[in-house]
Amino acid sequence: MKKLNWFNRFIFLINSLFAALLLLSYALPYVFPKSFPTLSVFSLSVPIFITINIVFVCYWVLQFKRQFLLSLIILLMGYGHLKAFYRFSGNEESSVREGVLKVMSFNVRLFNLYEWIPGDDVDQDIINFVNSEAPDVICFQDFHKDKEEVFVNYPYKYTVYKHRKNKNGNAVFSKYPIINKGVLDFPGNGNNGMYVDLRKGNDTIRVYNLHLESHRINPDEEALTKKNSERLFKRIGNTFAMQQTQAEMVAEHKKLCHYKKIICGDFNNTSSSNIFKLIRGDMKDTFEEQGKGLGRTFVFKFFPLRIDFILIDDTIEVLSHKNYDQKLSDHYPIKSTIRL
Repeated sequence: MKKLNWFNRFIFLINSLFAALLLLSYALPYVFPKSFPTLSVFSLSVPIFITINIVFVCYWVLQFKRQFLLSLIILLMGYGHLKAFYRFSGNEESSVREGVLKVMSFNVRLFNLYEWIPGDDVDQDIINFVNSEAPDVICFQDFHKDKEEVFVNYPYKYTVYKHRKNKNGNAVFSKYPIINKGVLDFPGNGNNGMYVDLRKGNDTIRVYNLHLESHRINPDEEALTKKNSERLFKRIGNTFAMQQTQAEMVAEHKKLCHYKKIICGDFNNTSSSNIFKLIRGDMKDTFEEQGKGLGRTFVFKFFPLRIDFILIDDTIEVLSHKNYDQKLSDHYPIKSTIRL
């Protein structure tokens, strides 16, 4: 520190603060939202902490200062978090066919029913996109009942709506027979979970489609910069607590299944959260295995958020994973090609 001028001493002080925050964030997967709701909110900020520490590493390296080691060491200590945040390379679409299943997850925001995105043909664009990508199985969240009959290439489907009068819910469309199905009825909210058992050759595969409690943050509003941030933090903390209950339901339910399992959905939380850890268990995250880039799945202008996931059993091989950049909803679709 003696060789630093007053400005760089100040910069290093700020650097130390963000390095400490990043180090503390590594413990967030072990923090239960019901016990520490406000603290758990910071899992949404982990991408910011990672990015800022990378900037500090670059700053000190360019000045040939050994202070770069602080952030570098902290970043390396959290390699697992880095891998979930950004991947440098991944496999292209696989040409393997035997035993392969292509799975897509997409929160379609009611097919733009209320015209959040300008244009009259967004719903048809979504339909055309799905048909062109042609996954074997697609899990929709925020699905609208009026679209049940438009995916004619999928002879098997299961749709779930929270209440009888509701027209929005979850849906699974499949090219393979659905031999069993059911609901995970999340308490006290409009979102839900569901599952189907698919028969593919001699294999039976359990596919979960989850939509966890929403934060109700409008990605077009600058909510994080306004004076109501304290109220916002409290609301998100309460949402996390509800998500913990839902995640515990999923974790217990999947223990009872002895088939190969795939979990798709909009978790409304990041891979740095306790919610994700509860649901994932010992399963593989297909983005971490074969994704590329930031893996952003939610349209949010402040920083990239990956809150949509495809998880698979450890015995299943990930051949490829793709994050799309088509803006047809407030979420971006994702697809994984796996070998059973």
